[in-house]
Amino acid sequence: MNAQSTLQLMQKMKLLGMACSYEAILDLPLDKHPDTHNCIATLVDAELQNRAHRRTQMLLRLSKLRYRTSIHDIIYRPERNLKKEVIAQLADCSYIDRAENLFVTGATGCGKSYIACALGNQACLMGYRTLYFNMNRFCEQIAIAKVDGSFIRWINRIQRTSLIIFDDFGLQPLNHQIKLTLLQIFEDRYAKSSAIICSQLPVAKWYDYLDDPTLADAIMDRLTAKSSKINLLGDSLRKST
Repeated sequence: MNAQSTLQLMQKMKLLGMACSYEAILDLPLDKHPDTHNCIATLVDAELQNRAHRRTQMLLRLSKLRYRTSIHDIIYRPERNLKKEVIAQLADCSYIDRAENLFVTGATGCGKSYIACALGNQACLMGYRTLYFNMNRFCEQIAIAKVDGSFIRWINRIQRTSLIIFDDFGLQPLNHQIKLTLLQIFEDRYAKSSAIICSQLPVAKWYDYLDDPTLADAIMDRLTAKSSKINLLGDSLRKST
């Protein structure tokens, strides 16, 4: 079998990283070709890297993150009450392995969504399934799923997700159905996976926002059992752009 046939077989078997690397090797002068052992090692490593890259791109695409940003883009200012050490501790995503929740609170425009999306992006890079929901869209999706019969499949997808992000929590009233859905989600995910919740309301006011003593007790118990907080301060960052 000649080199071109081997290359075509790699492409047919969808060994795209390996095929690309092999093609690059074939383009080298003969005296620059690696020996058999190094050639195999190079091809296998190229395939591994390609698969990892494709998985990361898939996770990013499916996450539906509002902002495509990274933790390296986060702005640290003393007046924001945000320390680089805090984000550095979250960067290895061990909080997801520990099934801990993170609450990001602060005034409108202070960068809550940006930070949550940067952490979501980091989770995807580390191989964790991530889903982003604006609460308004989240409520709409529940209504649609109830009507078209996809609710259970939709809930199961959320359950399989390592990190879920709820943005703009507390901006609109929640009906009883939404509260029950949130309870089901947090019950399914308790001690198994993580959530990042962004809100203009301080966490102490979430109980009143949920406006149902029984459900509020159940939801907050599951949310706050293992959690940490980032409370952003300062004016809207949009004013400075």
